[in-house]
Amino acid sequence: MTINKTFKLAAILLSLSTGLGAQTLSQAKEWFEKGEFEKAKPVFERLVRQSPSNASYNFWYGACCYETNEMKKGLPYLEKSVARKVINAFLYVSKAYYDLYRFDDAIENLEQHIYWLDKKRRDTSEAEALMAKYRKGERMLKSTSVITVIDSFTIDKKKFLDAYKLGSQAGIINLIKNNITPNDSIDIIDTQDTEFINEMGDKKLFSQSVDNGYSKLYASVRLINNWSNPQKLKGINDSDSNLKFPYLNSDGTTLYFSSNEEESVGKYDIFITRSDSDENLYFKPDNIGFPFNSQYNDYMYAIDDYNNLGWFASDRFQPKDTVCVYVFVPNESGETYNFETEDPNTIISLAKLDNIALTQRNKDEVIKGKQRLAKIIYSTSKETVKNKDFTFIIDDNKTYHSLKDFSSVEAKELFQKFDRKKQDLTSLEKELEILREKYINSNQSAKNTMIPGMIDKEKRVEELRKEIETLSIKVRNTELRNNK
Repeated sequence: MTINKTFKLAAILLSLSTGLGAQTLSQAKEWFEKGEFEKAKPVFERLVRQSPSNASYNFWYGACCYETNEMKKGLPYLEKSVARKVINAFLYVSKAYYDLYRFDDAIENLEQHIYWLDKKRRDTSEAEALMAKYRKGERMLKSTSVITVIDSFTIDKKKFLDAYKLGSQAGIINLIKNNITPNDSIDIIDTQDTEFINEMGDKKLFSQSVDNGYSKLYASVRLINNWSNPQKLKGINDSDSNLKFPYLNSDGTTLYFSSNEEESVGKYDIFITRSDSDENLYFKPDNIGFPFNSQYNDYMYAIDDYNNLGWFASDRFQPKDTVCVYVFVPNESGETYNFETEDPNTIISLAKLDNIALTQRNKDEVIKGKQRLAKIIYSTSKETVKNKDFTFIIDDNKTYHSLKDFSSVEAKELFQKFDRKKQDLTSLEKELEILREKYINSNQSAKNTMIPGMIDKEKRVEELRKEIETLSIKVRNTELRNNK
């Protein structure tokens, strides 16, 4: 009797666990279809441990890993499901190989994916578009540009221009506000527009959002007291994509910008074009290739011809909301690495820029490049100090150098009053110093005459110092209150 009850209980538990497993699998598949990969991943991980040879479990878990930024962890599971001819596994394996710059392997697996789609009479248009991107990556890898990266700076995306130390001859780049607010689905880059003003200060290029939501490139020229109405650049603004981060080379003809158009191998890629002055338009842009571009966001390419240094920003290999700014010696000859003689893994590393030391083959060039960079940074810091109107500490995190820094009108007016009193104090202290010097060299009769005036001025100096101290506190408190 007891044995029968035990068997019945075991059967019930087995039935419940099987039902629960099926229910969990069903829920995980539903999450997967909805793109909720973080939720589905632990379920598929458990299932693939229970059934390591199950091709579907391997695919689902590997795909979830890929979609949650654990591509290398998921790749072995995807490869196992490819061996069992899971159609979508070919797609995910191709994406993983593309991310690893293994373009030949990516193309081979995507071809298999397209073959099976076609055999089952499914739509292949998206896969064909992906194939065009893979083949572009393959071509670009074979023509990776030779550059010497001399330094790199990791910085907050919102402040990435702080890492650019261009010489004055290279023009000025400024961030300008747009109306887009970043969120989980909108990158900080999409909220940033920039303007470039040439060395002469008579031409400005900038990006600006238009009615359809895309950012396009515009130009203005300096009039007597202001800028002309913006004119959209002709020849390059027609695609359904964003064009941002313009930089006009010192030749006045070569334009660099970034775009997420279909010719990009990643998200934002850097492009180059040149103007046709006779037709007042720009030629079709070209992707400048590896190592400047990647599967991530690459942008704000700038060349300082005078100092023979270049700059560009990329969020490859970076945490969210962080960007790396690379400083390099430009390759004026257009030389590329020899794809036939270089080690394939070295070529991939040079294209990815995952080890900038590999680019530093000419040590003399590195040393001289770093010297030029240090000279620019030093001269820029001297110029910054020279251009400060004043130095006024608000708190531990804020120091103001211009009236423009104040966000509170009241605080600004109080500071102006504070500044006038400081000037009055300086003048009064000079008068008192002269009077004291005169007092020392005078006879007793003259000294007796000067004493009341000296006492009065000393009294006023003390009063002014107290007033200045009180005003300085009031300025800080008013500004900080306004910033809360």
